[in-house]
Amino acid sequence: MINLKELVGGANSIAISAHVRPDGDAIGSTLGLYNYIKKCWPEKKVTVFLENPEEIFSYLKGFDEIVSLQRKTAEEKMLTSDTVEAYDLFFALDLGDIERLGEAGEYFKAAKVTACIDHHISNTGFSMNDYIEPTASSTSELVFTLFDEANVDTEIAKCIYTGIIHDTGIFQYSNTSKRTMEIGGKLITYGFDFTNIINKTFYEKTYCQTQIMGRAIMESIRFMDERCIASVVDHKVMEFYGATSADLQGIVNQLLLTEGIECAIFMYEAEPFTYKVSMRSGNLVDVAAIATHFGGGGHKKAAGFTMCGSYHDILNNISELIEKQLDAE
Repeated sequence: MINLKELVGGANSIAISAHVRPDGDAIGSTLGLYNYIKKCWPEKKVTVFLENPEEIFSYLKGFDEIVSLQRKTAEEKMLTSDTVEAYDLFFALDLGDIERLGEAGEYFKAAKVTACIDHHISNTGFSMNDYIEPTASSTSELVFTLFDEANVDTEIAKCIYTGIIHDTGIFQYSNTSKRTMEIGGKLITYGFDFTNIINKTFYEKTYCQTQIMGRAIMESIRFMDERCIASVVDHKVMEFYGATSADLQGIVNQLLLTEGIECAIFMYEAEPFTYKVSMRSGNLVDVAAIATHFGGGGHKKAAGFTMCGSYHDILNNISELIEKQLDAE
């Protein structure tokens, strides 16, 4: 564990960031830490860098103050000569390696002191001050353990609660521990509408999201003795529905709910012949091991990566590794 008071106390300028394409835990943990520091050390300059955070999390305090960094191509980086500010302290949250910081990685490299708070098993430690606990349900849970609970308020509690429920599937996943439930119980005593948070960020969908999810499920295929299921949305389909990557959230989880399925795979075409792959599993398949094999990462039951090739080639490569695991079982 790291000493938050010592780290923050010795810094005047602080940056906080998380992985690219931030999910609920990444956003909840960064804003939870941001609001806590702003409350306890109001004299500090604190900046949150995140890549295009989803609007469904705009109810969290500090969301409007996030500096959204856009990814640059190698050519764009060569053409720009922007001076990167050297922060006194940089917190990297919810990621296993510096490359997952995206454009914020330049600020990490320039920082005088760095710290990492994370719960990914693939994280071997890359900062000056690491707090890595792979058995934790979420990074938000770990961030909360660093707080003096006397200084936690409703807005901070809301951030941490959001992060925890998004990485535990509302306390359903096996990464949920006694400590997780105890922290969750403490958080809801702060009086925010936790039912509304769950409904808004998990279940409520736009008409576009409902349509494209329906199509993805309708066109899914089962394979490997019907123990696996896969679906893909290509660029043409996304254009047809006017959908963005944010509209595809939840599809892979819905696929996993199909009776008899041990592993669900969903991918969408981010660029021509480049697919973002999301995987979910029941009890038998370690999808983190598969994702790591292809340069990605995640957790045993929820992981992802990016891969080039055709949909069928990618699925064949994934299937080979799934088959080995299922045969071993």
